[in-house]
Amino acid sequence: MAARRRKATKRRKATKRKATKRKATKRRKATKRKATKRRKPARRKKAKRKKAAKRKATKRRKPARRKKAKRKKAAKRKAPKRKKAAKKKRSKRKPSAAFMKPVQPDAALAAVVGSSAMPRTELTKKLWAYIKRNNLQHPTNRRNIVADAKLRPVFGGRGVVTMFEMTKLVNKHVK
Repeated sequence: MAARRRKATKRRKATKRKATKRKATKRRKATKRKATKRRKPARRKKAKRKKAAKRKATKRRKPARRKKAKRKKAAKRKAPKRKKAAKKKRSKRKPSAAFMKPVQPDAALAAVVGSSAMPRTELTKKLWAYIKRNNLQHPTNRRNIVADAKLRPVFGGRGVVTMFEMTKLVNKHVK
């Protein structure tokens, strides 16, 4: 008896599942049908017809010249008065006085740069011009500078110096 009851309940549950599945599929199909029915194409056709009719009408008679509408100038708003901060005009950046102070190169450095007194910035510019003119940068590692006969005494007898060490070594030859 218990086995019969189990089978009966299984049958009932199976029929309920099938019924719910059928309902779900019907709902899906109904929504698909609604989605496929669109009114937009019909509206587009009407709009095309109207445009065509307007075009035909304008071809028959000469179009009247349109007068350009004058634009009204918007009323200027007055900004609320604020305390004006003193605006600084951007001008070229002034170098520090210490950089612009002329320094005198010693004999070893004077052979490369020149013997006249000049600011440090000008001195480094001339030094780099000499390095690039004589192609003294290392071919693979451009940070390294290979010293020639004139630069070797400036670099303290070293053959290869990095560009960062160079400024340190040059400062020893400046008064």
